[in-house]
Amino acid sequence: MSSSVKVVVTGAAGQIAYSLIPRLVDGKTFGNKKVDLSLVEIPQVVSKLEGLVMELEDSYFPNMGDVTYTDNFEEASKDADWFLLVGSIPRGIVYNGKKIEERSDLLSINGGIFVDQGKAIGAYGKENAKILVVGNPANTNALIGKDAANNNSQTWLAMTMLDSNRAKSVIAKKTNNNISDVSNMIIWGNHSPTMYPDAENVVINGELGSSIINDMEWIESDFIPTVQQRGKAVIDARGASSATSAAKAAIDTVIASESPAVSGECFSAAIASDGSYDVPEGLICGYPLITLDDGTIEIKRDISLSDFAKSKFKISIDELISEREAVKHLMK
Repeated sequence: MSSSVKVVVTGAAGQIAYSLIPRLVDGKTFGNKKVDLSLVEIPQVVSKLEGLVMELEDSYFPNMGDVTYTDNFEEASKDADWFLLVGSIPRGIVYNGKKIEERSDLLSINGGIFVDQGKAIGAYGKENAKILVVGNPANTNALIGKDAANNNSQTWLAMTMLDSNRAKSVIAKKTNNNISDVSNMIIWGNHSPTMYPDAENVVINGELGSSIINDMEWIESDFIPTVQQRGKAVIDARGASSATSAAKAAIDTVIASESPAVSGECFSAAIASDGSYDVPEGLICGYPLITLDDGTIEIKRDISLSDFAKSKFKISIDELISEREAVKHLMK
């Protein structure tokens, strides 16, 4: 094999990780690289990872390298190339005697977790490490982690690929196309019900969505709410949050982040704003992104936004600003 990559996965005993981890070592996500895994869980459940490691060994993945598991995040972080931060406290559970239902509670509780993880990543991760936050509230968790890491050579991302994939599926059905014919599905803003899925700049069989979908009523009344509320719909239908599709989206994000972009194409994830598209600098905001030949990830800056799109995007930007205000006590 040409080289190796070390990947840290938190929440490794959870449903998403159970679908995610085998795909990291299947020879597709990182190509011909050997993949060393460092799996992290909280002390109460870390012993469950012994069984997962057994399954990985029994599966005979030729690209699998060393696999370790621990409840010590600092130890796991040493010299890691990738961090997939799946673990977070979800809405609806009882935490310290209180049922967590409000987003403000999620921000506060998870914020503390991501301060500690960010510090460890900044100190012990590779200088060019890439970090994908999957655990919600993903954008602001990433904001807190990046601030705590204090290492600008590392790249922090929050996952919006799940929303992008969902939106591609809806667009494909609407236009009677295969989902493989739909690309450049941009999710602007926050991974929350305020996100703006862009049906105007999506590419369908080589053409912009704005030239194919001439139904603004459907976009505003059906498409956008469907994508924004899809996570809740999955929970209502299966009694649990998305797992397989979330794992697939994380893998898609890693692959896109490792693969130089084809001309004109982009992928969807949230990254620290540099002021592009009038987003305040520093916010972790959903953007169209491209990966350069050297592995650097940049915002694609040549997308035109209609007044309708700008108005929807602003709602999500305002929410990100309010979330940043809610966690400012956790930041430098």
